[in-house]
Amino acid sequence: MKALIVASLGLASSIAFALSPAMEKQFLDTYKKAYNANDSKTLGSLLYAKGADPQALEFYKMMMSAEAGSKIESIELVDLTAEDKKKAAETMKGPGGGNMKLTLPAVKKLVIKTTSKDGNGSSSGSSSTFVGEADGKLWIDTPGPAK
Repeated sequence: MKALIVASLGLASSIAFALSPAMEKQFLDTYKKAYNANDSKTLGSLLYAKGADPQALEFYKMMMSAEAGSKIESIELVDLTAEDKKKAAETMKGPGGGNMKLTLPAVKKLVIKTTSKDGNGSSSGSSSTFVGEADGKLWIDTPGPAK
């Protein structure tokens, strides 16, 4: 019983650490700075690559680079809804037709709203992706082979 209580406290403290405001701020600041500078290398370093499908990982990098350079109007990490948790745990079809799942349990959702202006006018958009925690850091969650 004592071991169970100690294990539960350890788990609770690791979850609390994973979601600390300082960690969230660092993640958001790094993302925003890299995004605004169109720094594909730093954006790519925020992707969790361990166990990720190589094709899916390249797709994520390509999508992040394509979006970079517009102006971020708002960026935040939001709590997961029940629907988000269900979606994050679902098995999906991968590029080769195989079954895939996110490599980390999702702990937050990154929500970004952007605007861009050019000679043709202006546009706005929003995107969201799941974020997980591993090794004391927050990562953009990527899919890997389902087990």
